[in-house]
Amino acid sequence: MTSEAFLSRHRGRKNWEKLFMAILFIAGDIFSILFSFGTAFFIINLFRMEDIDFKSFVTYWPYLPAFLVVLYLLHMYPGVNISHQEELRRFAIASFMGHGGIILSLYIQNHELDIYSSAFVLSFILSVPIFLMGRSAVRKMFIKLKYWGIPVVVLGAGVTGRMLVDRLLDKPSIGYRPVVMLDDNSELQGEYRGIPVLKGLELSIPLVKECNFETALVAMPGVGRERLSVIIADYVRNFRSYFLVPDYFGVTNLWMSVRDIDGILTVQTEQQLLLSHNIVLKRIFDIVLSSVGGLVFLPLCILIAILIKLDSPGPVIYTHSRRGKGGKLFELHKFRTMHQNSKEMLEKMLQENPDLQKEWQENFKLKKDPRITRIGMLLRKTSLDELPQLWNVLKGEMSLIGPRPIIDDEIEKYGDNYALLASVKPGLSGLWQISGRSETDYEERVAMDIYYIQSWSLWLDLYILFKTFAAVIEGKGAY
Repeated sequence: MTSEAFLSRHRGRKNWEKLFMAILFIAGDIFSILFSFGTAFFIINLFRMEDIDFKSFVTYWPYLPAFLVVLYLLHMYPGVNISHQEELRRFAIASFMGHGGIILSLYIQNHELDIYSSAFVLSFILSVPIFLMGRSAVRKMFIKLKYWGIPVVVLGAGVTGRMLVDRLLDKPSIGYRPVVMLDDNSELQGEYRGIPVLKGLELSIPLVKECNFETALVAMPGVGRERLSVIIADYVRNFRSYFLVPDYFGVTNLWMSVRDIDGILTVQTEQQLLLSHNIVLKRIFDIVLSSVGGLVFLPLCILIAILIKLDSPGPVIYTHSRRGKGGKLFELHKFRTMHQNSKEMLEKMLQENPDLQKEWQENFKLKKDPRITRIGMLLRKTSLDELPQLWNVLKGEMSLIGPRPIIDDEIEKYGDNYALLASVKPGLSGLWQISGRSETDYEERVAMDIYYIQSWSLWLDLYILFKTFAAVIEGKGAY
């Protein structure tokens, strides 16, 4: 496609993508709020002796604008490129303020905290995961629409520019949609993954003035400082918003922020998991939730133990040495899912089948593993085999959320990143658990572990915890 053809196609276009996305998200949020109201009223009505009119929750619709105003002030509309944990945090704040306002108004009106106030307390507790599910459902429903996402102009069609386009196309949930790439190198002109690559950075000027594109991504980390200053001053300054890709990768995290030191640009980061109060907070989080979880799942654990004994001979609990914090070995507990002679079976299979040997060396797992028992297949599919690790959490050897607990043979896979991995406790669940599990390759698993450590927050742990339940129910990637 020529430059003139592209300009002609988009000349005079209207900017309504943000409004379109905001309307969709507002509709989803309204449904989520009413659904949390209705669910709470239904539960209260179901378990309380006092009568509460279940259908009366709809009469509280006048409070909906208050929720939406708070969400708007928290920049949830159009809600583009917000990390999952930050989205969770903002929803929690908005829900707390919205429900708190309702409860306060009821107290002022009735001079007491009645059964309806209790219903809205429960609604607040339910609303945060409902908000997350509602927002996720809207993305999944509309993400394939042609007009989903805010259009962006990418300056730079080299390796970095193409990597950026790959990320935006492969993960449209981010909310940015690349429409054109610009580069001064005529050899790059043509098309990349359906995105036109046009010659000349100066085309950014008519793209703003004639086509009304508002957002640019500058993906040219290799250019010198003086050249970059010219590009920003001449070609980028007209965009309402632009992002600059720096000349380093692999060290970014959610706690990085730009700081100015007397005219010198710096990037500041806080290593949250090295702060003593966060270590204490995470430990309290682990003890409380693992204790409650242990009591809740105790009857299920007894049933699983009986089924394992009936299914095959051998112990109920399987223990295996893993590397924990500081590189120390600890015994990880699981429900046994394999036959007793699994070690001998594995050695024989790997010797006889080179393909299985290659799969084992790459992932330390086999997709179709004949060593797994019948009940073991069910336990692995649902991740119920990992319930005994709650004891590891209580003992302080593991955390509820964290990087994967690895064996000695996996250390080399982490390379220079192993020291960072060993600085924290491994987790019963983590980003790997909610991102396809065994369907991800090892490089992705390492990247997710490093990202988690560098970007930790309690909100990230809560998000992973919510998503873990969904991943377990779905059973995707578990074997």
